[in-house]
Amino acid sequence: MMQTTTGTRCPLKLAAGLLATLLFTTLGGCASGGPGSAAITAAPPAADRAAILAMAGDYAVTFDFEETVSFDAAYTPAEPYHSGAFEVVRVIRDEPGLIELQHILVVGADGKQLPVKHWRQKWVYEPAYVFDYLGANRWRRRDLDPGEADGRWAQFVYQVDDSPRYAALGDWRHDRGTAAWTSEPALRPLPRRDATKRDDYDAIRAVNRHALTPEGWVHEQDNTKLRVGAAGPAPLVREIGVNRYQHNGDFAVAIAEDYWRETADYWAAVRELWTRLEREQGEIGLTLEGEPEAMYADFLGHADALASGERTLAAAVVEARQTLRRYTVDSTAIARR
Repeated sequence: MMQTTTGTRCPLKLAAGLLATLLFTTLGGCASGGPGSAAITAAPPAADRAAILAMAGDYAVTFDFEETVSFDAAYTPAEPYHSGAFEVVRVIRDEPGLIELQHILVVGADGKQLPVKHWRQKWVYEPAYVFDYLGANRWRRRDLDPGEADGRWAQFVYQVDDSPRYAALGDWRHDRGTAAWTSEPALRPLPRRDATKRDDYDAIRAVNRHALTPEGWVHEQDNTKLRVGAAGPAPLVREIGVNRYQHNGDFAVAIAEDYWRETADYWAAVRELWTRLEREQGEIGLTLEGEPEAMYADFLGHADALASGERTLAAAVVEARQTLRRYTVDSTAIARR
């Protein structure tokens, strides 16, 4: 039997600024919900919660992306991208209408294995707001109208340093033993695999699907890579992406678990700093252009210093506040609290 959730579909409000306006116009979608969840009028469906929680585990992951259709006569789709990794996914917050999953890679370097904090996904039931990507490393909180998120979940995705990446509202469907969530279209920054190598497009408009499989789960992406100019956004090329998470415990899971035990309190403080910006300031902008590697490196470096015993927790959090002030716009008051 299929469970469906419904909500009012509304046009996106135009964002201030030319780039944001152009990008939002091309989306033409609807509002979605965010971490500041509204009062939940009904309990989230148990099947939805179970599906989200089932994504936790230990995995061998493959990342496969292929550009399929070019919309520019002068552009030839790039060669397909393939990579793989071992990844630990753990539940770090579990409330009736809010679930957070933290991803941690285990990678090999110089003959030994190391933990690398990866992305975080936050799921919010019937949220009050979401953040939208505006382009040029800017995100803005967008409050939802009554009814827009009724019976629906928003997924928020955060970078390795817990800064925002993208968010979208969507629906879980459960039919004949399958469980899958499909998002509305949403803008996101360039992925790292392109941001460090390419400058021929400006943003991605994506529809995401998360589905449970007998082997684990899969994250499917329908991506449109956009160029943004004075005449408006134009599609450059379409891309399909499939990230397969297959249960696998044949790697050094304890390395990831030890890292998280040693740094979890630090990352909780970092999440709170970003959440204050999101909730109170309403807009987050970075002082960096392109891939913000310098910011990632600083936040991750503070965590490494804590894990190695070179810093106390208090000192690492102070350094995190300083990093936030250095790389974000108009965040001084919040970062000092």
